[in-house]
Amino acid sequence: MCGLAGVLERPGVRADAGLVRQMAAAIRHRGPDGTGEWCQGPVGFGHQRLAILDPTARSDQPMHSADGRWTVVYNGELYNFRELRAELMGIGHRFITTGDTEVLLAAWSTWGPECLPRLNGMFAFALWDNQEQVLWLSRDRYGIKPLYWGVDGGRLLFGSEQKAILAGGFPRRLDPLGLTEYMSFQNLFTDRTLLAGLRLLPPATLARVSASDPAHLACTRWWDWNFTADSDGDPAAAAQAVAASLDRAVERQLVSDVEVGAYLSGGIDSGAIVACAARRLSDLKTFTCGFDLSSASGLEMAFDEREKAEAMSARHRTEHYQMVLKAGDMERCLRGLVHHLEEPRVGQCYPNWFTARLAGKFVKVALAGTGGDELFGGYPWRYHRDGAPGDFIEGYFRRWQRLIPNGLLAQVIEPLGAEARSLDPRAIFAEVFPDHLRRPATVSDRIAASFYFEARTFLHGLLVVEDKLSMAHGLETRVPFLDNDLVDAAQRLPVAWKVRTDDQVPVIDENLPGPKTAIYFQRTRDGKRILREAVQPWMTSAVAAAAKQGFSAPDASWFKGDSIDFVRRRILDPQARIYRHLAQAPLRRLVEEHLAGQANHRLLIWSLLYLEQWFEEFLP
Repeated sequence: MCGLAGVLERPGVRADAGLVRQMAAAIRHRGPDGTGEWCQGPVGFGHQRLAILDPTARSDQPMHSADGRWTVVYNGELYNFRELRAELMGIGHRFITTGDTEVLLAAWSTWGPECLPRLNGMFAFALWDNQEQVLWLSRDRYGIKPLYWGVDGGRLLFGSEQKAILAGGFPRRLDPLGLTEYMSFQNLFTDRTLLAGLRLLPPATLARVSASDPAHLACTRWWDWNFTADSDGDPAAAAQAVAASLDRAVERQLVSDVEVGAYLSGGIDSGAIVACAARRLSDLKTFTCGFDLSSASGLEMAFDEREKAEAMSARHRTEHYQMVLKAGDMERCLRGLVHHLEEPRVGQCYPNWFTARLAGKFVKVALAGTGGDELFGGYPWRYHRDGAPGDFIEGYFRRWQRLIPNGLLAQVIEPLGAEARSLDPRAIFAEVFPDHLRRPATVSDRIAASFYFEARTFLHGLLVVEDKLSMAHGLETRVPFLDNDLVDAAQRLPVAWKVRTDDQVPVIDENLPGPKTAIYFQRTRDGKRILREAVQPWMTSAVAAAAKQGFSAPDASWFKGDSIDFVRRRILDPQARIYRHLAQAPLRRLVEEHLAGQANHRLLIWSLLYLEQWFEEFLP
């Protein structure tokens, strides 16, 4: 696990080692154990190393092939590198390291781009072909590891984080299209960021860049999600197969030359991972973040899961650590969080910051439950089931306008100008779906299309957050639910084995208090049916029967209570930076509605707080 940075210069210009060193230094937090740089002709690579596998100097990067043709700089872990290593040795390769970087280099030199589907793990890499004078860039299937790029003055700059590219002199200009997209979805579904021209390479994408034209990336997608069920078969046998597959995935992801710990909430995803890991590690350390609920209300009263986590820790005999967040903790961490996370993504995420900081004090690697909901149907209340086939996109789109609905969006983004107003969020939403998923005919087909959408967008956002906030604390996070074999098997399971399809589930806004609360909790239990059956023997009774609970602080209450002064000071100030770019009147009205208890706009308030800090950090 590391950070990478690099440049491909204009034809006739040699890469500057000082520039590459400066870019890598901007992301030193990702790899405090070592640094490396290499320049040859127009290309330069920089690397910051967090030593997990083969921590000796022989695995330092950038790494070169024996014949000198290939040079790689890489961030990630290949959990099947030993199997690939044995296969490559069988056809004549010899290895001098015991890590996975050399295996990646040998796999590419042997199979070229065809090696990518063989890689079971998380990765982003840049690879230079000295013979053909071609740069290759790629990310893993799911987008666990980020890779940004931008073209400035005809040269290509790239890195694990935007800070590396900005350190290379990339201009800082707001992208009005990126901000408009975010204000609709509270996420970015395209490859945009909030900075004009600075892009995030999509997951499972391979980019080819010729030294003769470094401003042009020829991109191909080499894998995609496909929730297509096999024949029904036997659900009981399938549940046993899911349990076995998850167990193997955890075993694979325990490969490490340093200590591995695990996050432990009160849910079945992290609980199942801890159960599998604890069978193999007698001194497993686990980490939980809870919340002070003294001023919480409604649904928020279930947000603190420390009691269930402690019971799971006792059952599996882990060495358990926990912390409790209060309203003021958001204010304290916001500057550092925005610096490291860069562009905002799904929901409020500062609890992740504190949990990663806690884990990073004890271990270098932590297992997380990310991906379990997207694979097994953990959000049954927000899947789009009803309507005629042709109404699917329109109805589902309305559910995903998480911040500003279309009817108000034009007014909010008015200061951004005509370019922003020309953006059609509905078109962006529809483009996520391939043609065959845009008109699903049955309830099961619509839910499967919802699975696809959430994996491509919401899960990707969660993974970006997971990476940035863990690496901010020198911590590698691994996600066993996104093991290739487990993903492939889970996608083939019938929808009805994951989510109830035998009734019409009402549209429920989980942010609204009131009489819908009981229905909401009932519907959360309608999801992940086969996963619950698969892992039930490993759970305490309270966790096995628990409703789905996201990792959220009781912000709806805090924003109009303990944190109200902070909210007023930061985003109700007429001189706030956000109002240089967004219309003040409609946003102030929405914020005041929340503070008066007339509506729940917690997601919007969090986003405005984040954006205010982002403008201060990145566009002062």
